[in-house]
Amino acid sequence: MGHANARLTVHARLVLVHRVAAGRPVAHVAKELGVSRQCAHRWVRRFQQEGVAGLADRSSRPHHTPTRTPVEVEDQIVAARAQLRSGPARISAATGIPTRTVSRVLARRGVPRLAECDPLTGHRIRATRHTTCRYEHPAPGDLVHLDVKKIGKIPPGGGWRAHGRGPKPGSKRGLGYDYVHAAVDDHSRLAYAEILPDEKGTTCAGFLLRAAAWFADHGIPHITRVLTDNAKNYLISREFAAAITAIGARHKTIKPHCPWQNGKVERFNRTLQTEWAYRQVFPDNPARTAALAPWLDHYNTERAHTALDGHPPISRTQSPT
Repeated sequence: MGHANARLTVHARLVLVHRVAAGRPVAHVAKELGVSRQCAHRWVRRFQQEGVAGLADRSSRPHHTPTRTPVEVEDQIVAARAQLRSGPARISAATGIPTRTVSRVLARRGVPRLAECDPLTGHRIRATRHTTCRYEHPAPGDLVHLDVKKIGKIPPGGGWRAHGRGPKPGSKRGLGYDYVHAAVDDHSRLAYAEILPDEKGTTCAGFLLRAAAWFADHGIPHITRVLTDNAKNYLISREFAAAITAIGARHKTIKPHCPWQNGKVERFNRTLQTEWAYRQVFPDNPARTAALAPWLDHYNTERAHTALDGHPPISRTQSPT
């Protein structure tokens, strides 16, 4: 049956038919065009029965699939995805349906990937960049990814996510941002984060020292390399360079304009937004700030991580606490 991956294009099939119609043997024409005699006879027969329309691509999908997942089960998977806003592994745990089945159903139903969706509404809002270049350092502490994520502060009483867009009585503009500094261990995915007032070099240096101490308390006594982007607070800050030296590490940077090279902390930032910052509508900024530490503890000690075969990051450290 013809399909998009067939050997011949529609034009080549027409050439085949015309050569056979001119009186040449089917076997000779088939050999010239690199197909079997059976394939050549098929195209000739379809042209005789349907004309040029018979040479078009056809779906290779079977007419009947008796083992296909029932519609009600597919609906359950889609509903769980809308409610949990999570990947196939967590949907599988919640519904008892195998992970591969969940993946196939979501793809078949055209459900967008989480990376393409607004974390609050679940609607598709962005395109994504894919890469097949993946790596993982062999031991905890071999490499730690650093980054800073800016999120807008929430005014007292809630912001636009609570009340919608437009002017609101008593609202104030220019509240500024919370700067969420994050450090993620490459091997274990163990993550540490703090909300700080800015992203200056001095602030980043202090965060790195505290992060190193936190990692040491959680089974990663030494950090060999620290990977960051090319922001000035990392590149030209003497305080940050001194902090790197103080923990006995070496500073590495990504290629300019290639944030996916720092992908593990970038992915953590997206998870942090989806499951903490925008997971619910907070009444004010202190409420959201207070929710960070419990969520971070859940992320490190309870939340199943797909890259770790469903285990939490703490399971990969030497002496989990």
